[in-house]
Amino acid sequence: MSRIGKKPIEIPQGVEVKVSQDDLGNYISDVKGSKGALVVNTPKEVTIENKDKQLIFTVANENSKSDKALWGLSRTLVNNAIVGVTEGFSKELEINGVGFKVALQGKKLVLNVGFSHQVEFDIPAGINIEVEKNNIKVSGIDKQLVGQVSAEIRAIKKPEPYKGKGIKYKDEQIRRKAGKVVKS
Repeated sequence: MSRIGKKPIEIPQGVEVKVSQDDLGNYISDVKGSKGALVVNTPKEVTIENKDKQLIFTVANENSKSDKALWGLSRTLVNNAIVGVTEGFSKELEINGVGFKVALQGKKLVLNVGFSHQVEFDIPAGINIEVEKNNIKVSGIDKQLVGQVSAEIRAIKKPEPYKGKGIKYKDEQIRRKAGKVVKS
Protein backbone atom coordinates (compact mmCIF):
# COMPACT_ATOMS: atom_id res chain seq x y z
CA MET A 1 0.00 0.00 0.00
CA SER A 2 1.03 3.55 -0.61
CA ARG A 3 1.58 5.24 2.75
CA ILE A 4 0.79 8.66 1.31
CA GLY A 5 -2.05 7.56 -0.95
CA LYS A 6 -4.08 5.81 1.74
CA LYS A 7 -4.30 8.93 3.95
CA PRO A 8 -7.59 10.79 3.42
CA ILE A 9 -7.51 14.55 2.82
CA GLU A 10 -9.62 16.67 5.18
CA ILE A 11 -11.37 19.43 3.21
CA PRO A 12 -11.04 22.65 5.25
CA GLN A 13 -13.81 25.17 5.87
CA GLY A 14 -14.36 27.47 2.87
CA VAL A 15 -12.88 25.10 0.29
CA GLU A 16 -15.09 23.52 -2.36
CA VAL A 17 -13.91 20.38 -4.19
CA LYS A 18 -15.80 18.89 -7.15
CA VAL A 19 -14.68 15.53 -8.53
CA SER A 20 -15.71 14.50 -12.05
CA GLN A 21 -14.54 12.18 -14.86
CA ASP A 22 -13.63 13.06 -18.43
CA ASP A 23 -14.11 10.97 -21.60
CA LEU A 24 -10.89 9.00 -21.06
CA GLY A 25 -11.79 8.02 -17.48
CA ASN A 26 -9.35 10.42 -15.83
CA TYR A 27 -10.53 12.19 -12.70
CA ILE A 28 -10.66 15.98 -12.61
CA SER A 29 -10.80 17.84 -9.31
CA ASP A 30 -11.98 21.46 -9.29
CA VAL A 31 -10.67 23.09 -6.10
CA LYS A 32 -12.01 26.53 -5.13
CA GLY A 33 -10.95 28.55 -2.11
CA SER A 34 -10.45 32.07 -0.81
CA LYS A 35 -7.28 32.69 -2.88
CA GLY A 36 -8.52 31.29 -6.20
CA ALA A 37 -9.35 28.11 -8.09
CA LEU A 38 -7.23 25.26 -9.46
CA VAL A 39 -7.96 22.21 -11.62
CA VAL A 40 -6.08 18.96 -10.96
CA ASN A 41 -6.09 16.07 -13.45
CA THR A 42 -5.43 12.62 -12.01
CA PRO A 43 -5.02 9.33 -13.91
CA LYS A 44 -7.87 6.84 -14.33
CA GLU A 45 -6.06 4.20 -12.24
CA VAL A 46 -6.77 6.26 -9.10
CA THR A 47 -10.37 6.60 -7.92
CA ILE A 48 -11.38 9.66 -5.88
CA GLU A 49 -14.39 9.72 -3.57
CA ASN A 50 -15.75 12.72 -1.65
CA LYS A 51 -17.25 11.46 1.65
CA ASP A 52 -18.07 13.53 4.75
CA LYS A 53 -15.69 16.44 3.97
CA GLN A 54 -12.90 13.96 3.18
CA LEU A 55 -11.31 12.92 -0.11
CA ILE A 56 -10.47 9.22 -0.21
CA PHE A 57 -8.10 7.86 -2.87
CA THR A 58 -8.09 4.19 -3.94
CA VAL A 59 -6.58 2.08 -6.72
CA ALA A 60 -7.90 -1.12 -8.26
CA ASN A 61 -4.58 -2.98 -8.12
CA GLU A 62 -2.61 -2.30 -4.94
CA ASN A 63 0.16 -4.73 -5.99
CA SER A 64 1.13 -2.84 -9.13
CA LYS A 65 4.20 -0.67 -8.58
CA SER A 66 3.08 1.98 -11.10
CA ASP A 67 -0.43 2.17 -9.59
CA LYS A 68 1.01 2.68 -6.10
CA ALA A 69 3.19 5.50 -7.40
CA LEU A 70 0.24 7.17 -9.14
CA TRP A 71 -1.83 6.72 -5.96
CA GLY A 72 0.56 8.76 -3.81
CA LEU A 73 1.18 11.30 -6.59
CA SER A 74 -2.53 11.94 -7.14
CA ARG A 75 -3.17 12.46 -3.44
CA THR A 76 -0.24 14.87 -3.15
CA LEU A 77 -1.29 16.91 -6.20
CA VAL A 78 -4.84 17.38 -4.87
CA ASN A 79 -3.51 18.18 -1.37
CA ASN A 80 -1.15 20.83 -2.85
CA ALA A 81 -4.11 22.37 -4.67
CA ILE A 82 -6.12 22.56 -1.43
CA VAL A 83 -3.20 24.12 0.47
CA GLY A 84 -2.60 26.54 -2.42
CA VAL A 85 -6.16 27.91 -2.51
CA THR A 86 -6.22 28.36 1.28
CA GLU A 87 -2.69 29.49 2.21
CA GLY A 88 -0.69 29.82 -1.02
CA PHE A 89 2.98 29.06 -1.65
CA SER A 90 6.05 31.30 -1.76
CA LYS A 91 9.78 31.13 -2.38
CA GLU A 92 12.37 33.78 -1.61
CA LEU A 93 15.43 34.54 -3.71
CA GLU A 94 18.45 36.66 -2.80
CA ILE A 95 20.79 38.56 -5.14
CA ASN A 96 24.44 38.85 -4.10
CA GLY A 97 27.08 40.84 -5.95
CA VAL A 98 28.52 44.33 -6.26
CA GLY A 99 26.22 46.45 -8.43
CA PHE A 100 23.59 43.70 -8.80
CA LYS A 101 20.08 45.20 -8.71
CA VAL A 102 16.51 44.09 -9.25
CA ALA A 103 13.36 46.15 -9.93
CA LEU A 104 9.75 45.65 -10.94
CA GLN A 105 8.50 47.51 -14.01
CA GLY A 106 4.83 46.70 -14.54
CA LYS A 107 4.57 43.00 -15.42
CA LYS A 108 8.35 42.62 -15.87
CA LEU A 109 11.19 41.92 -13.49
CA VAL A 110 14.30 43.87 -14.55
CA LEU A 111 17.61 42.41 -13.38
CA ASN A 112 21.09 43.98 -13.51
CA VAL A 113 23.29 41.01 -12.66
CA GLY A 114 26.68 41.69 -14.21
CA PHE A 115 25.85 41.36 -17.89
CA SER A 116 26.42 44.12 -20.45
CA HIS A 117 22.63 44.46 -20.68
CA GLN A 118 19.59 44.36 -18.42
CA VAL A 119 17.70 41.09 -18.27
CA GLU A 120 13.90 41.39 -18.43
CA PHE A 121 11.82 38.52 -17.06
CA ASP A 122 8.10 38.43 -17.94
CA ILE A 123 5.97 37.52 -14.91
CA PRO A 124 3.43 34.80 -15.81
CA ALA A 125 -0.25 35.02 -14.87
CA GLY A 126 -1.04 33.67 -11.40
CA ILE A 127 2.31 34.73 -9.92
CA ASN A 128 2.94 37.69 -7.62
CA ILE A 129 6.48 39.02 -7.25
CA GLU A 130 7.59 41.43 -4.54
CA VAL A 131 11.00 43.12 -4.56
CA GLU A 132 12.65 44.52 -1.46
CA LYS A 133 16.27 45.73 -1.85
CA ASN A 134 18.04 42.64 -3.25
CA ASN A 135 15.38 40.10 -2.22
CA ILE A 136 12.72 38.68 -4.51
CA LYS A 137 9.60 36.96 -3.13
CA VAL A 138 7.70 34.77 -5.62
CA SER A 139 4.21 33.73 -4.46
CA GLY A 140 1.08 32.15 -5.91
CA ILE A 141 -1.49 29.37 -5.46
CA ASP A 142 0.08 26.79 -7.80
CA LYS A 143 3.07 25.11 -6.12
CA GLN A 144 4.55 23.85 -9.39
CA LEU A 145 4.33 27.26 -11.07
CA VAL A 146 5.90 29.06 -8.08
CA GLY A 147 8.82 26.61 -8.09
CA GLN A 148 9.24 26.82 -11.87
CA VAL A 149 9.29 30.64 -11.93
CA SER A 150 11.77 30.70 -9.02
CA ALA A 151 14.04 28.26 -10.82
CA GLU A 152 13.89 30.30 -14.05
CA ILE A 153 14.82 33.50 -12.20
CA ARG A 154 17.70 31.70 -10.44
CA ALA A 155 18.91 30.30 -13.78
CA ILE A 156 19.47 33.83 -15.12
CA LYS A 157 22.64 34.11 -13.00
CA LYS A 158 23.43 31.07 -10.86
CA PRO A 159 25.66 31.66 -7.83
CA GLU A 160 29.30 31.03 -8.56
CA PRO A 161 31.45 29.05 -6.08
CA TYR A 162 34.34 31.51 -5.61
CA LYS A 163 32.70 34.70 -4.35
CA GLY A 164 29.06 33.57 -4.16
CA LYS A 165 27.84 36.20 -6.63
CA GLY A 166 24.54 35.52 -8.36
CA ILE A 167 20.91 34.67 -7.57
CA LYS A 168 20.27 32.03 -4.92
CA TYR A 169 17.41 30.79 -2.78
CA LYS A 170 17.24 32.45 0.64
CA ASP A 171 18.01 29.24 2.55
CA GLU A 172 20.49 27.82 0.01
CA GLN A 173 24.07 27.16 1.10
CA ILE A 174 26.71 27.75 -1.57
CA ARG A 175 29.77 25.51 -1.34
CA ARG A 176 32.78 27.75 -1.72
CA LYS A 177 36.00 26.82 -3.50
CA ALA A 178 39.42 28.09 -2.66
CA GLY A 179 41.00 30.38 -5.26
CA LYS A 180 44.38 29.84 -6.87
CA VAL A 181 47.28 29.61 -4.50
CA VAL A 182 50.63 31.05 -5.63
CA LYS A 183 53.61 28.90 -4.65
CA SER A 184 56.70 30.78 -3.64
